[in-house]
Amino acid sequence: MALIILAHPDFEKSFANKTIIEEVKKSSLNVSIRDISGLYPDYKIDPIAEQRALEEHETIVFQYPFYWYNMPAILKQWFDVVFEYQFAYGSRGDKLKGKNFIPSFTVGAPEHGYKTLAEHHFRINEFCKNMEQTAYYTQMNYIDPIYFHGTSLTAGHTVEEVTAKAKDHAKKLIASLKVLE
Repeated sequence: MALIILAHPDFEKSFANKTIIEEVKKSSLNVSIRDISGLYPDYKIDPIAEQRALEEHETIVFQYPFYWYNMPAILKQWFDVVFEYQFAYGSRGDKLKGKNFIPSFTVGAPEHGYKTLAEHHFRINEFCKNMEQTAYYTQMNYIDPIYFHGTSLTAGHTVEEVTAKAKDHAKKLIASLKVLE
């Protein structure tokens, strides 16, 4: 069974992430979703509740919008609080060992900006090294991220375009999760 850690600070206004979650819910997958922004609007994350949820699932998906070349603050706080010494790492910190770790996110800017000589100078996977290292350090199985570009309405993308891309993204995520079931 998969667990989705949904980390969107303004989920109700989202088109992309909201569509992805809706499509996953409509699928035949047995999946749990924890909307950490909804659960912890004050950022006071309950590590015990989150650790229990992690222990009950074999695959963990981190669903979020890509903000300033990284994850939203609520997800960083979640990692800081939940991935504790002797739970996620340390001499007895093997509770996540062997579980699947899947980053799944949306990128507002177009893909052509994420190249060596382009506006953002790096490819998306280069910005994911912190997630990859977190998975390795906690003995989890890192699975390459699932993501798509062009979600920003302010950059000229339409709701219809973003929704269509989000549905494609959801299909890829669902297919990945089915393989891991």
